[in-house]
Amino acid sequence: MSYKVTVQPSGHLFRVEENEFILDAALRQGISFPYGCRSGSCGTCLGKVLEGEIEYPDGLPLTVMEHEHEAGKAIFCVSTAKSDLVLEVKEISSTEEIEIKLLPARVASLEKLSSDVMHMNLKLPENERLAFRAGQYIEFILRDKSRRAFSLANTPSNDEFLELHLRHVEEGKFTSHVFNEMKEKAIIRFEGPFGNFQVQELSNRPMIFVAGGTGFAPIKAMIEQLIEESDTRVVHLYWGALAEDDLYMNDLAEEWQKNNGVIYTPVLSDSSDDDWQGREGFVHEAVLEDFPDLSGFDVYAAGPPVMIESLKISFAKHGLPEGQLFFDSFEFAKQST
Repeated sequence: MSYKVTVQPSGHLFRVEENEFILDAALRQGISFPYGCRSGSCGTCLGKVLEGEIEYPDGLPLTVMEHEHEAGKAIFCVSTAKSDLVLEVKEISSTEEIEIKLLPARVASLEKLSSDVMHMNLKLPENERLAFRAGQYIEFILRDKSRRAFSLANTPSNDEFLELHLRHVEEGKFTSHVFNEMKEKAIIRFEGPFGNFQVQELSNRPMIFVAGGTGFAPIKAMIEQLIEESDTRVVHLYWGALAEDDLYMNDLAEEWQKNNGVIYTPVLSDSSDDDWQGREGFVHEAVLEDFPDLSGFDVYAAGPPVMIESLKISFAKHGLPEGQLFFDSFEFAKQST
C-alpha cells in the first residue's frame, strides 16, 4: 500500500510506501527535501503537515516539541504516512541552498576496480548525513591543509555510505597513499558538497552523457538518480577510456542498458586490444558520428580538461547551444597529487 504526498508550495507529488520514511521516499523520487542527520536529531527536515496523518514509529523525536506536534510541525526523516498527505516544506531548489559541511568520515571499504581505480566508501558519524545533489563533489582536507576533490558516485537517496572512484596518479601524494598505505577504518576529513553539475529537471530534451575515465563517477550518480525517479527522457551514455580494463564498471552500464533503457556506447582510444569489438577513437567524436545535429539534446560531460575543451568546440559546431551543455572538468588538482 502507498500514499500520495503533495508538497506545498511547489505542488510536487510523490508516493510513500507503507512504513517507509517520508524523507526516504521524497529523495528516492527526486524531491529535494532539506535534511541533515536522517536520524531525527537535527531538525533540518522540519516542515508542516497541512492535511493527513503521520506517525513516528519510535515515538515523538526530541527535536519536535509536543505543542509543535499539535500544531502540525513535523520532521520527515523518522516519520511515516498513515494516509494521503499535504505537506508544507521549503524544498532545496539549487545547489547553493545545500549546506556545506566540514566533517570527519571513516573509510568503510577500499576495493580496486582496475589497476589504477580505487572504489572508496566513506561512513559518516552516526548522527550525520550529507545532503547533496547527484553530480556534486567533496574535497578531502589533508594534514598540510591542501585539498583533493573527488566526485560523489552515489545518489542522495542512497547515502548510508559516500561512494568515490579515485584514480591513481603517478607521483600523486594523496592517491599513492590511498593505494599503498591507507587502511579500512582510517579517519579522514572532508568539506562539501560543491559544484553545480546536475541534471536539469525542467528540460524534456533527450540526454547524452559523456564520461572520460573516472568522469564516470558523477555521471553514475546522475543516471542512477534518473532511474530512481523513473524519468522518461531518453538517455545515451558514452564512456571513453584508454583500454577495456579502464571501463571499470562496464557490467553496471550494460545492466542499465538491459534493464533501464540507457543506450550505452563504450569507446576505446587505444586499439591495441585485438579482442575489442566495440567503438574506437575519441569519445566525443563517437558522439558526433551518431548525432551530427546536437541542437535537440542536453549534453552532460565529465572527464579530463582536454576532453571537455575538445567537446565544447566540436559540439558547438554541430549545433549544441551553450545553454544545453553541462560539464565537470577534472582538473589535475581535482584528481589528486
